[in-house]
Amino acid sequence: MSDQLIIIDWGTSNFRAFLVDAASGECLDSRRAESGIRALESAEFPHYCRKQVDDWRDGGRVPVYLAGMVGAKRGWHEAPQLELPVDLATLAEHVVAAPGLDNAWLVPGVKIVAPDSKHDHDDTGLVDVMRGEEVQIFGALAQAGNESGVCCVPGTHSKWARVEQGQLKHFVTAMTGELYHAVRFHTLPGEPAREEADFNEATFRLGCERVMGDGGVLHALFEARSRHLYAGLAAEQVGSFLSGVLIGEEVRAMQKRYPELASLHLIGAERLQQPYRVALEAAGISVQFCGSDAATLEGVRALALQHKRNTH
Repeated sequence: MSDQLIIIDWGTSNFRAFLVDAASGECLDSRRAESGIRALESAEFPHYCRKQVDDWRDGGRVPVYLAGMVGAKRGWHEAPQLELPVDLATLAEHVVAAPGLDNAWLVPGVKIVAPDSKHDHDDTGLVDVMRGEEVQIFGALAQAGNESGVCCVPGTHSKWARVEQGQLKHFVTAMTGELYHAVRFHTLPGEPAREEADFNEATFRLGCERVMGDGGVLHALFEARSRHLYAGLAAEQVGSFLSGVLIGEEVRAMQKRYPELASLHLIGAERLQQPYRVALEAAGISVQFCGSDAATLEGVRALALQHKRNTH
């Protein structure tokens, strides 16, 4: 194995590639593009990947590890989604060779399908899937020096997960980001928020509070309309209010799932750190933040080193 790695996080909308020192985890170079998996046909993936990183590959000696939706059925090639519990060693055992590109490997995802009494949690009937966030979760915990903890990975489909002694034991998805986009751009209450506006913390906090009021989240979303008409909610504040309603509801629901939660690892983009930190800390949960790139690099690097040990 080379002393370098190429780590690629390839999702529905974006392509991110990193050249990494395998021993230290130092990022030596990076590239980003907006060619997510939905922009390509299946046969195009190896050619696009080669074009992006071939100058890093040293004739194929530098291995490539790909995480995210690239390993889904609609991506390059399907990698399995493994039943819980899983650890990094289990993920490494099930990496799949990426067809059409030598020394390139697709990282598996994880799933929960209709748990029953043989599982160690009580969400009987829960069905959920995850791709890409699992390595970020392991990476963020490793960066923090922890083997156990609860993690939140906010985004289009936010993931909350519990890890115990290095094993991913449970996770659940909240469609917060996708619903926010849908409400903002495709509903009457979101109409004033079509244009970009700065985050307004006070209005965001109001949205978090209102989701606890009469009618719950469904009424609180409509309240963006009535407050805009009659209670002084300016057009540029409507987006922050809607965000507060949806993130506030996410935090409220997850507190029911993790009732003893006092602290968590927040993993994601800088732009999401402030609203989630505000909502979490308002709910009495302390936050340790890890950027999504750092979490991906650390998690995939650890998996790659395990994969090397498995194959030698």
